[in-house]
Amino acid sequence: MNQPVPLGAFARIFHVQTAVQLAEAFRAHGLTQVQLNLSTFGFPTLPTEIEVSSPTLEGIRDDLVAAGLTLWGVSATFNTAHPDLSRRMDQTALAANFIARLGCTGAHAATLCSGSRDPGNMWGFHPDTTSESAWRDFRTSLDVLLPAAERSGVLLAIEPEPANTVADVDRALRLLRELGEDAHRIGFILDPANLITNVAPSDHKYTLERAFGELGDRAICVHAKDVVAWSSTLAGQGVVDYELVGRLHRDLASGVPLIIQDATPEELADVVKLLRTSIERSVA
Repeated sequence: MNQPVPLGAFARIFHVQTAVQLAEAFRAHGLTQVQLNLSTFGFPTLPTEIEVSSPTLEGIRDDLVAAGLTLWGVSATFNTAHPDLSRRMDQTALAANFIARLGCTGAHAATLCSGSRDPGNMWGFHPDTTSESAWRDFRTSLDVLLPAAERSGVLLAIEPEPANTVADVDRALRLLRELGEDAHRIGFILDPANLITNVAPSDHKYTLERAFGELGDRAICVHAKDVVAWSSTLAGQGVVDYELVGRLHRDLASGVPLIIQDATPEELADVVKLLRTSIERSVA
């Protein structure tokens, strides 16, 4: 019998100040999985121990667990391929220290950005992001983060994104090959909207089937958003085939969550309904 898909959302969807308020908002929508950026609570994404202490992190965990929620992932995003070496090294060191402290949160993953040569936007397109030098800088950053993840027991979650160094399935597979024994500390987020960006509609099905087939055994999360805004999707003008995503999700390991991104609080109830309906139809 198929188990229910664990459904969650980005914490930043909600305008809250505390973990208790966040938990109430999640429970109101029947969501159980939290992807958290500490900026939700007004902290830096990569805080020092002075800015966010371990007791504070433990308190966030306790408030979420008390409400029956799972803190699936915590953002440790920064530009791992930033063109400025000094900035990149400083951010890498800050991220490593933060990731090493995440064991107390009970989080499954620390989410990363594989980086861009765009100095102002880690997810921005830049023609040099596909260069071997950008790849080497990303790998150098990642090599510093791997021991931190080992210490805290979290996985480093990487999402293939078209404007980043790990742009697609092929580059994700390259990363696994290069990491060798260290690959066990990496997990992939599969985002159907990102995967089909710049792909002809006739190739959407093949692209998603290949991504889930090639990376599925290393997938630890699936993101739910669309190539268009949720307002368009809810109006019947969506691009991502979530019935197909539901079928592909069934072949992933048990417990891999589906986490909603980019919805507004006002849209969220309808997005949850759409996803649950699509998943039900995919089983029929």
